[in-house]
Amino acid sequence: MEHTSLEMNIPKGSKGFTLIEILVALVILSICLLGLAGMMAKTTRNNSWGGHLTEAATLAQDKLEQLRATPFGMILLNQTITDPVKPVGSTGIAYTRSWVAVPNIAAPNNTLDVITITVTWTDTTSHSISMVSAIPQ
Repeated sequence: MEHTSLEMNIPKGSKGFTLIEILVALVILSICLLGLAGMMAKTTRNNSWGGHLTEAATLAQDKLEQLRATPFGMILLNQTITDPVKPVGSTGIAYTRSWVAVPNIAAPNNTLDVITITVTWTDTTSHSISMVSAIPQ
């Protein structure tokens, strides 16, 4: 009986993987894939929250620029003013923006007002960011 060179290199008794070895490999692979799926869900939530935070910061910056362009006598002092903002982007999240301007008594001759703009929104929980700036009178 002739043996080919391929048959000569295979150790006797080695016929391939057993069913147990394949099942253990599948269990290990399944555990790894479940870990990756959980990580993907967390990453998606974090990206969503980051998008909402960016939209809120943009809304606050827009209002600040609008108030800087407003003549000083037209800005009401010591009153909190709120305006609801229509849902922004494709997320449909509704934001509420409020601001208050107060005189900065520490500035020489009261030549500065401090404006605080707060933007709030709710997705799964309530969030808010505030932006504070000084504008000259």
